[in-house]
Amino acid sequence: MKTSGATRRVAYDVLQAVHEKDAYSNLVLPSALDHLKVSARDAGLATEMTYGALRRQGSLDAVIDACASRTDTMDSSVRDVLRVGAYQLLFMRIPSHAAVDETVSLAREVAGMGASKFVNAVLRKVSAQTWEQWLAQLSEGKSAVDVLSLEFSYPAWVIRSLADAYKCDEVSIREVLAAGNEPAPVSLVAKPGQASVEELLALAHVSPGVWSPLAATMLRPSGPDESWSTRPGDIDAVRDNRIGVQDEGSQLVALAVANVVIDGPQSHWLDMCAGPGGKAAILAGLASEVGADFTALEPIAARAHLVSNSLWNAPGEHQVITTDAREFESEFEFDRILVDAPCTGLGALRRRPEARWRRQPSDLPPLTTLQQELLTKASTLVRIGGVVGYVTCSPHLAETDAIVANFLQRNPNFEAMDISPVLPQLDLPAGSVSLRLRPDLHHTDGMFLAILRRTA
Repeated sequence: MKTSGATRRVAYDVLQAVHEKDAYSNLVLPSALDHLKVSARDAGLATEMTYGALRRQGSLDAVIDACASRTDTMDSSVRDVLRVGAYQLLFMRIPSHAAVDETVSLAREVAGMGASKFVNAVLRKVSAQTWEQWLAQLSEGKSAVDVLSLEFSYPAWVIRSLADAYKCDEVSIREVLAAGNEPAPVSLVAKPGQASVEELLALAHVSPGVWSPLAATMLRPSGPDESWSTRPGDIDAVRDNRIGVQDEGSQLVALAVANVVIDGPQSHWLDMCAGPGGKAAILAGLASEVGADFTALEPIAARAHLVSNSLWNAPGEHQVITTDAREFESEFEFDRILVDAPCTGLGALRRRPEARWRRQPSDLPPLTTLQQELLTKASTLVRIGGVVGYVTCSPHLAETDAIVANFLQRNPNFEAMDISPVLPQLDLPAGSVSLRLRPDLHHTDGMFLAILRRTA
């Protein structure tokens, strides 16, 4: 496998932006590819190198620290160069001499001659063993969860949280962790009222979605004789905001909230945490079909702008309000409310590779407090007979089951609805009062959903 120097520079630039500026890799990577004019062929390699180095950061750092003599004084730029090089050596099919030589050149370019000599010495030690050999060496004397943490490159607390949420033992959790390290396919959605499913499926190099009737999956080239763009931004309908990029799990929870049966005519639908606007676009289009208007709330101005863009061509009456949903007041009650609450994002690690290293157990208390407050606010805005859909892209029990149970205990005028009739394609058991999608079983993000109906 041959690669250009630009692929490594892209990976390095994105890692630096993530670690030094708290940037999001999925937002930085496209501009880095454009800035360095990376070819379509090399873009896939640069993407794998970038996301792989971020996902495998824990494993890579363990090997680097075993090979380096001065880790305590290592500059951030040098460590990111070493991560890029070590990932190639341990997890990619790139000849060792090429990976070392090109990464040393990168080190010389971004950190100077002295740093390049240090990088050369460390990477040659890294290349002396395969990843399997390093794993065996570094696992000696570690507990079972610490070995899993090293092997799959997750913080131990995340592994325990996922095992609790999915009821996994030491064997079955391995499938969950492996799925979280696989690149997520690019899923597209035909926004209701803006694009038809027929138009979506007529695009080149897509296949129908597995679960969502609005979805298609972009296909990847499977060999050197195949070449086409895998960037959604190259599709006209995506640039026009009529077709969106959205995981099928996110599509399913929005469709469930929109389609669950409620009594009486419908006039008003609400999305309380709408940014960046993917679920809002689905809800706005379907609200217009039943004659309801749609309101989207988002506290951050930049994200509210993204919601407005997502609704640019949406039919019917809709508005985007930049406000904290907890402070929102309305002159009328709503028939359907979506609370897509801020969360740890542990169900979306395939798409957000750096998230596993940014989150800490200490993040949970403020998040769960916010989640409870948002759900409580929704209970004051929904009409009798209306529904509140509570959604997170985290399976963590503290952010899901515990939040819903606490809410129902404090609000006896609400009940959890059976979700199985709303999503028959998932073949859920009758009486399922929550949905927990799994990346290893459903190949979607790990979404959670509960639909709560106000009864009195």
